[in-house]
Amino acid sequence: MQNQLSGENVNRPGYYRGGFFSNFITVISPQKRQMMKRTATANWQGTGKEGKGNLTTQTGILNKTPYSYSSRFEEGAGTNPEELIAAAHAGCFSMKLSFLISGAGFTPENIETKATITLENGAITNSHLVLHAKVPNLDKARFDEFVEDAKHNCPVSKLLNTNITLEATLA
Repeated sequence: MQNQLSGENVNRPGYYRGGFFSNFITVISPQKRQMMKRTATANWQGTGKEGKGNLTTQTGILNKTPYSYSSRFEEGAGTNPEELIAAAHAGCFSMKLSFLISGAGFTPENIETKATITLENGAITNSHLVLHAKVPNLDKARFDEFVEDAKHNCPVSKLLNTNITLEATLA
């Protein structure tokens, strides 16, 4: 069968037309596509304010980790969804930036990103990233290009439907 727009043979192994899922599926070889799924489970018992819950991730790094109203909206012990989103965004951004920099032939010595998630009136309104990186032989202009690319194209940035601000320092 041929793609009517391009005339390409869409029955050949490994053919992928792109579209909505093109950001999530990468053709690795003619026979294999890469897609992954990760899971986490939340268990909550009781009311919103007086209840308590725990979170467990597929890897077990979080294993019945407690969370509660107090850990989310006050300073109680345990984690909370916004803290986990901040960790996910900082980690994803740092890794995407590393891939971009190393793909251009530079070796990052250190990339440290702090993400601050803002929750206002029941909505996440901002993710603010503060980046400090040490990359020998990389000039500031090229570094800034990689930072902008990572800011817009790390998978967590794409997931967050919010304002993303960034401060970047190259040592």
